[in-house]
Amino acid sequence: MITAKRMDAKLARIRNGQYTPKDFIIADAKDGDMALGTGVSGPELDADGRPTGRMKPLKVYRDAMEEMIRSDLVDIMLTSLSSAEHLARHGLYAGSDVTSAVRLNDGSDIWHWRGANYKHLPTVPFRTARLDRVKPVSDLGLYALTFFNDLDQDRRSLDAYSQFRDEASAAGVRHFLEVFNPQFDVAAPGSDFATYNNDAIARCLAGVSVHDRPQFLKVVYNGPRATEELAAFDPGNLIVGILGGASSTTRDTLEMVKQAEKYGARVALFGRKIFFAEDSKAIVRAMRSVIEDDVSSEEATKAYHDGLAKSGLRPKKPLAEDLEITDPSLKTGA
Repeated sequence: MITAKRMDAKLARIRNGQYTPKDFIIADAKDGDMALGTGVSGPELDADGRPTGRMKPLKVYRDAMEEMIRSDLVDIMLTSLSSAEHLARHGLYAGSDVTSAVRLNDGSDIWHWRGANYKHLPTVPFRTARLDRVKPVSDLGLYALTFFNDLDQDRRSLDAYSQFRDEASAAGVRHFLEVFNPQFDVAAPGSDFATYNNDAIARCLAGVSVHDRPQFLKVVYNGPRATEELAAFDPGNLIVGILGGASSTTRDTLEMVKQAEKYGARVALFGRKIFFAEDSKAIVRAMRSVIEDDVSSEEATKAYHDGLAKSGLRPKKPLAEDLEITDPSLKTGA
């Protein structure tokens, strides 16, 4: 039997208007094997830090999952079904307050293995994971879609999402909804894309019963105005979470969490920004500090570097460079 964990208590307080910064939910997104294939763990490096031309094995990725679950620093661990089964077999969730979540669909816009060129095309809906196989290891999963402002394309995506909701309800599997930005420019005449995307999200869920609605959203941080608009629309039913995207500076990572929470997001689901940090547990602690202790992203970045030095870890970027805000979506809210 799958029991309620810390995430459920936090969601209940958020929905009831009792949110405090300690209720902010952090998820470690380690479902990248469904996007990157054998490249998911990153390149193998030699003693001098140079790529060997080989990729690290999946075990490296799964070892990082196990370490993070044991640390109890995150509320959710999002993985592929095969990794969720691996973690369950090894008893990682037994006695843990971390919620297991599984990626439930893998449309073509996440097919990013080496040499793939699918990201330049609209998404083809696709699902690998069987819900009856998911339920024994998790009752929560992620479903993703993308809006392209194309009638036929978006109808296909929404039809697939509707069918999924029916199957998920029948299987007793809850979900949260990820909405990507397209990976190429999409016109939104008379508006900007972020506004178009907010309306598309709210509209697609308006007719969905409370029994079938997503637990929360996972969306791109499209800046303060777009985040605040979506978060304020229906906060009891539409909890906004942000996705992390590609690795960048430590300041970017911490400033994104800081701004997102300020403008109404209540969940952060970061993958590469955690896994490829010099110290994954330390970066999550820093994320907690900017939310729960109201530490600035600048001070938290400096403290993170101090921690690396004390641990004998070499930073990937010098402090001055790592203190830069490089993500354009963050500059208007900094």
